[in-house]
Amino acid sequence: MTAAFRLTDSTLRDGSHAISHQFTVEQVRAVVRGLDRAGVRVIEVAHGDGLGGSSFNYGFSQVDEMELVRAAVDESENARIAVLLLPGIGIKDDLVRAADVGASVARIATHSTEADISNQHIVLAKDLGMEAVGFLMLSHMVSPTALLEQAKRMESYGADAVYVVDSAGAMTERDTMERISVLKSGLECGVGLHAHNNLSLAVANSLAAIGEGIDQVDGCLIGLGAGAGNCPSEILVAACDRAGYETGIGLTELLDVATDVVRPLSPHQGVIDRDGLMLGYAGVYGSFLLHAKRAAEVYGVACDDILLELGSRRVVGGQEDMIIDVALELSNERGARDANN
Repeated sequence: MTAAFRLTDSTLRDGSHAISHQFTVEQVRAVVRGLDRAGVRVIEVAHGDGLGGSSFNYGFSQVDEMELVRAAVDESENARIAVLLLPGIGIKDDLVRAADVGASVARIATHSTEADISNQHIVLAKDLGMEAVGFLMLSHMVSPTALLEQAKRMESYGADAVYVVDSAGAMTERDTMERISVLKSGLECGVGLHAHNNLSLAVANSLAAIGEGIDQVDGCLIGLGAGAGNCPSEILVAACDRAGYETGIGLTELLDVATDVVRPLSPHQGVIDRDGLMLGYAGVYGSFLLHAKRAAEVYGVACDDILLELGSRRVVGGQEDMIIDVALELSNERGARDANN
């Protein structure tokens, strides 16, 4: 039976946030080996913030990401290796280097209202012979119709698929179905979903998207990722099996690598704590959490208040500097109130 959708496992990219981008070559090989054996067809490998993300702003990787991509390509027998690039963090040369070491899927990510800046990178990916996938981050921030207009731009540049990306884990099943339905009816290329679990809805939203006929879905082993993490690949596969959706992936093999290789890296991943929940409720980018917690400690304010204010200001990826500004403003406001009392 043909699989209902293609699963891309992002443990070695989005999951990198949860371990401060410290994956080793040996860990990458072990994860790729297990995912490949289970039948996962696409495995994403890069710094959590994409190619070029290893920096003071986003956190330095322990190992150069090209070494990790090369190791993944070498270890995989069947799965294709994907990379993520956010224009402005990564540059075109990064994509060329990734293709040179064997990556064959390029996922080009922009904010959900800025698809136009993906043009040259999607074109380059196609020129390099790669599959090109458009990523519309923080998709909850715009209406389904507005999202479709952005997706059409990516499609016109040559994207083979365009993703609804719930970067903040803020979407409900209805939000997901509305966006997927509109994109499925309005695009000729494929449609994907990248779900986060801050409201404990990543699997439910992914199943809802599959029910709408989606072509690609993302997951991470044990849900490894920032905040409350991503859609757990092994739980999604199990739920799909129960729901009658063919995946082509072996559940026991997937559980082996999730339990034996990935779980020891982050034993507490999967717990939706106060901070993770607030990310989803406020609609804030998941990778902001550690920065917000540090700022809360430095300036003596509540992390909740920082996240809620960032959400109200509709801050997006790339605006991490705003976290300090918000924390400082909240601290000054508190100081002024205390002085008046």
